[in-house]
Amino acid sequence: MTTSFSLHTLLAAALLGAAGLVMAHGNVTPQEVDTGDLPELGDEVRSQNPFREGNEYGKHNAQAVTVGESAYAGNCAGCHGIRAMSGGLTPDLRELTEWDDEYYVTRVLNGTDRGMPAWKKTLDQNAIWAIRTYVESLPKPE
Repeated sequence: MTTSFSLHTLLAAALLGAAGLVMAHGNVTPQEVDTGDLPELGDEVRSQNPFREGNEYGKHNAQAVTVGESAYAGNCAGCHGIRAMSGGLTPDLRELTEWDDEYYVTRVLNGTDRGMPAWKKTLDQNAIWAIRTYVESLPKPE
């Protein structure tokens, strides 16, 4: 009876631990994003951030940062941390300098096999690129 009890206890502990990891991932219920007066980017996926200074819509950079901050808070902070400062379960987005724009947009649109949801049905390009613009505006960790 002790062996059976031990196996049940071990199984229960493993299931509780797995449930904790799932819950620790954060709230990923998509929140609507008001992109304000940002120019409409359309449906064709862009491979570069159009709101970065020097790019096509760079003059909208400050507005994109504001929109991105709100969009990030409602859709990303639950997992990636406030102001992109991860608590350790997910990458610190301020340090992902090896992610070029094309890699970023593909990953956000399609999600990952490590638990990040695909956002292609819930966030449009304006919101996705505004989030990138916001994260790029944050100071890098020291």
